[in-house]
Amino acid sequence: MKETKFDGSVVALPDTVALDDERSALVIIDQTQLPRRLELIALTEQVQIFEAIRSLRVRGAPAIGVSAAIGYYLAAKQLVNCGDKSIFFQKIGAAREYLASSRPTAVNLFWALDRMQNVTDTHSNLSVVEIVTKLHEECLKIRDEDIESCRRIGENGLKILGRSRNILTHCNAGQLAAVRYGTALAPIHLGHERGIDFKVYCDETRPLLQGMRLSAFELAANGIDTTVICDNMVSSLMSQGKIDAVIVGADRIAANGDTANKIGTSGVAILAKYYNIPFYVAAPKSTFDMSTPTGKDIIIEQRDPSEIGELWFSEPLSPDGAKTYNPAFDVTPHELITGFITD
Repeated sequence: MKETKFDGSVVALPDTVALDDERSALVIIDQTQLPRRLELIALTEQVQIFEAIRSLRVRGAPAIGVSAAIGYYLAAKQLVNCGDKSIFFQKIGAAREYLASSRPTAVNLFWALDRMQNVTDTHSNLSVVEIVTKLHEECLKIRDEDIESCRRIGENGLKILGRSRNILTHCNAGQLAAVRYGTALAPIHLGHERGIDFKVYCDETRPLLQGMRLSAFELAANGIDTTVICDNMVSSLMSQGKIDAVIVGADRIAANGDTANKIGTSGVAILAKYYNIPFYVAAPKSTFDMSTPTGKDIIIEQRDPSEIGELWFSEPLSPDGAKTYNPAFDVTPHELITGFITD
């Protein structure tokens, strides 16, 4: 474990997700500790990796996918001395199903696990040691592809944004949602490296505050002009002409273009449509799910009701007897999306 107190200075963030092969560990930035503490934690057991994905210590569709791939490899590595291949296949299959059950909406989770499982199946004639070696190569390939994918999204996003400089984003689809660069924030980070002065408005993103705790953190840490707003302030800003474009990420994009993203995204899209502001979704090709026809077919994760009225408060604010509705995502209809920025 490595921990750094964050004092608001411009800092270079480490990769959000990494493999420490010597320690047989998945190393992640613990996002539940941000923005006050920048803490790296090493996860060596499947139950730890499952908990990290489920509890949002690691989150964002690309980062979840890379974490799952590394988790699958580490599960196989623990079985490297398994003399019976049938037992190996049984246990690695169980590990895949276990990791897949951590969160239901982010398609990258299943995409990455399917890629790893395909390597296992394709090389089933090899020894266990040789299969594990192939899995090691594949999880690193998935990680490297994520970095390159996000860089290309950044390049394409800069072209599409043109002279737009005042950007609104919802939730976090930046470096903390991937290995590096991110998706929705990739054009901002890449543009900043090239001397472009963006002004970014971050919705707080209730109830888990990923916009305020994570997007604003990574943007400010990179020295980018960043302003946090409450979720219900979007219309006010747009009506004053202070927003040139909206960029958000995605956890799953259906075949018709309907997009599941953090709760509140669809409301931002409706406002952008009303004020004639372009609304872009930035995502890698792995987030497009052609097996899901429309947004109505996307399973929406329901989270713990306590996140709304208890998580950030010294005592519960919700009155006794009041019910709580806490979907993690909503679906933005494709008609409200100006375009997709992809790799």
